[in-house]
Amino acid sequence: MKQEVPVIGDFSHFGIAVRKDFEFMKKGIGKGVGWANETFRLPQVFKALDDVLWLRNLEDPQAPPLEPQSWPQPSYPGLSGVDLFMADLKALEAYASYFYHASKIWSKPLPEVYDPQDIADYFSCRPHVVALRLLEVFSAFAFVTIKIRTSRIKRSLRTISNKDINGNISQYDFGLVLKETMLSLGPTFIKVGQSLSTRPDIIGTEISKALSELHDQIPPFPRTMAMKIIEEELDSPIKSLFSYISEEPVAAASFGQVYRGNTLDGHNVAVKVQRPNLRHVVVRDIYILRLGLGLLQKIAKRKSDLRLYADELGKGLVGELDYSLEAANASKFLDAHSSFRFMHVPKVYHHLSRKRVLTMEWVIGESPTNLLSLSTGDTVDQDSEYSERHKIEAKRRLLDLVSKGVESSLVQLLETGLLHADPHPGNLRYTPSGQIGFLDFGLLCQMEKKHQFAMLASIVHIVNGDWASLVHSLTEMDVIRPGTNIRRVTMELENSLGEVEFRDGIPNVKFSRVLSKIWSVALKFHFRMPPYYTLVLRSLASLEGLAVAADPNFKTFEAAYPYVVRKLLTENSAETRKILHSAILNRRKEFRWDRLALFLKVGSTRKVLSTETAIKHESSLDYLTNRSSSGVFDVAHLVLMLLPSRDGVVLRKLLMTADGASLVRAMVSKEAVQFRQQLCKIIADLLYQWTVQTLGLGITATQYSSQVRLINEPDNRELGPSSRLSMPLYKYQSIFRDRRLKVIFYRIIISARKDPVLMLKFCWTSFIMVVAASALACHRVFVSLSEVYISPLLLAPKRAAVGA
Repeated sequence: MKQEVPVIGDFSHFGIAVRKDFEFMKKGIGKGVGWANETFRLPQVFKALDDVLWLRNLEDPQAPPLEPQSWPQPSYPGLSGVDLFMADLKALEAYASYFYHASKIWSKPLPEVYDPQDIADYFSCRPHVVALRLLEVFSAFAFVTIKIRTSRIKRSLRTISNKDINGNISQYDFGLVLKETMLSLGPTFIKVGQSLSTRPDIIGTEISKALSELHDQIPPFPRTMAMKIIEEELDSPIKSLFSYISEEPVAAASFGQVYRGNTLDGHNVAVKVQRPNLRHVVVRDIYILRLGLGLLQKIAKRKSDLRLYADELGKGLVGELDYSLEAANASKFLDAHSSFRFMHVPKVYHHLSRKRVLTMEWVIGESPTNLLSLSTGDTVDQDSEYSERHKIEAKRRLLDLVSKGVESSLVQLLETGLLHADPHPGNLRYTPSGQIGFLDFGLLCQMEKKHQFAMLASIVHIVNGDWASLVHSLTEMDVIRPGTNIRRVTMELENSLGEVEFRDGIPNVKFSRVLSKIWSVALKFHFRMPPYYTLVLRSLASLEGLAVAADPNFKTFEAAYPYVVRKLLTENSAETRKILHSAILNRRKEFRWDRLALFLKVGSTRKVLSTETAIKHESSLDYLTNRSSSGVFDVAHLVLMLLPSRDGVVLRKLLMTADGASLVRAMVSKEAVQFRQQLCKIIADLLYQWTVQTLGLGITATQYSSQVRLINEPDNRELGPSSRLSMPLYKYQSIFRDRRLKVIFYRIIISARKDPVLMLKFCWTSFIMVVAASALACHRVFVSLSEVYISPLLLAPKRAAVGA
């Protein structure tokens, strides 16, 4: 038992008084600083000192490119005094010319486009700037180290603590300290921290949670500076451009901040303004990072050039500083995804956008972090029934946002090939119309077609457990380096991912766990991680983190795989057919019935396979969903409706490619017993409708699942539930009259005739199905007639009694 330390005195009032005194002094100092800024013009003085420090007064943007000069060599052409004197004059002239040329380097401004050599030349003339920044960075991290050490000493001295001792609290505290340090070090470190916050698999969940606050807690810069930048960039007064701009920024990011405004014609817009002197600060930090990686490469004796990572980061960050490029990216992203109604991309106002100012349509919506806090009850009264409904509704909106976020990631990955390069929650919105809105288009990533299909194939191979094919797809994506031992990689992936459990054919595991296993194999075999690959994995992992916080049972694979199946079943291209054939057929082109049934079941779960057999705006999949109330998925109906439709071209080609005997063997197997039962019901429907029309009873069907009516009867009586039809007779007739389906059927029969035993099984199974269907159809005819002619006689006395 731990002994509690007795509390001597109560100093809470003393602490409150000290806190109030501190706040009063803070306000007074703030007012004094504001008065000093206005009286002594301190911002202008600091700007002048900053220009002197950076030698901006010597920079000449119009300076022509300089040719490299070599150090002058001594020359002794003659022995006479006059000749030596003249030679000395020439040498002096050469030295003067060299130093004059060297002084011109100081006038060369910072390059607009990231170039490692030009940036190295620029900062080689300004070593004091680099040295001061290095001192600032080292002192900041030294202070962090001291703070962490002292906090650990204080924690070890405590005898009473209500914190758990598993280390999570200390990790979160470390993340908070790291967050404050990155905030103090400026935009580049804030950007790095934001990127790390989306990678809990690398830095840990608690540290990632602390760093995620960097998306929302960045301090803004003064409004006067922002308005001045807008007027300088647009070359007009604010009042001639906007009818209204908010006093305070609605959001502050690492590179800029956003104001809400109205254009002169009344449109609501978001005005994004870049932070002042940002380009010099960002490029300086990238240059220092490049120096550090070069030193690390020499110490570690690595063959690969680590400075290339700094160059890639530099190109991306410098590209984000040009808002005209971001405007072009936003327009490009809008054009590529305008046909996807669940995605919302804001419009760009190009006449109000420049390099440091970007004006876009204002997106009304909720951020994922706000939805998460509402769904978990962090911001509402727990005891209120009204608040409980709000929590449930917020959870629904959050899961809908995540589901559409997963689908939008797959659309970018597999359809358009144009990826949003910064998919953290701060750049997403859930609009009132139920769309997912995107913000911040500073960086986009364009994929090649071959990489798109390889990524599609890799998802299918993970689900099917085909590790050799997965390694082949990773090689096509340029992830596995040439010369890597493919067999070892295959065995390692099988050992890491082979233990994954499946539910209804889909991996029953969180995506983050699969991702961590892939990363462990990638680090072991030194995989290359292309930008698009990292972006998609990071986006899906971030979305799953949001969803799991609201619903622990959410699975990314369950949300994503239907889209993958849908694309394979509906896109008629050589690449997708190749992937589908590898999943459905074996190497001998023999049919795998269980795989096709799984594909059809998964592909229809989100009701998007639109077939031409829909009646009165009700899709076949809606109908199938209604029919499957017993829990048995009606594959037979979907196959019959999909085959003659426009979307069935892939399935028809698959049946033409597969071995016919294997298809018949699958049909008569035990695994297809449910399919045969469903097909038997369809034949019974067909026989029932044909019998009714042949007898001339005038029984027709108005739509799916509609009740059958006797048109010839005067009171137009309805038949009972036993006589409900699944599909009108003319639809069945159109299926059986389709010449394409006849060709497929004849080809399958010809292939199966080579095996007499198999044909005997097929004929016997077909005979049993026809007999069972005939019996069922006859039963339905007798029941329907009894409901029409006998039921009214039995109900007549009861109706008379009720009338009396």
